[in-house]
Amino acid sequence: MKLSAFSKGCLGAAALFGLFASSAAEAGWNANGEWAREDGEVRVRLSRCGGNICAVNTWTKDPYGQEKTGDRFIMTLVSTDSGHWTGSAFDPQRHLVYSMDVSLSGQQLTTHGCIAGSSMCQTAAWTRVSK
Repeated sequence: MKLSAFSKGCLGAAALFGLFASSAAEAGWNANGEWAREDGEVRVRLSRCGGNICAVNTWTKDPYGQEKTGDRFIMTLVSTDSGHWTGSAFDPQRHLVYSMDVSLSGQQLTTHGCIAGSSMCQTAAWTRVSK
């Protein structure tokens, strides 16, 4: 099944956004900060929000596209192994829930996300942005 650019962006973002929910953060991992998706279309900021982790788009290449600056995801993940998490994310803008699988290696993330109850999936790579 071919995914639209919007679906690819949402799936990739959803997978990243779920990276550090409370269980992952409690395990000592710190992913707070800015991350850039490999396609250069989006940057996000990860930070705690209540008992969860929120990811907020801080920049989008196309300000008129489907992904908007300020869009956010709210994540819940469980650490399954060192540097590996699985769980879900909620996109309040689009009222969608995603399942996800995330791996961290150094300053690189690999994410795989699927719209819940669907076979629409996407894998993306992310790099921590240095300031």
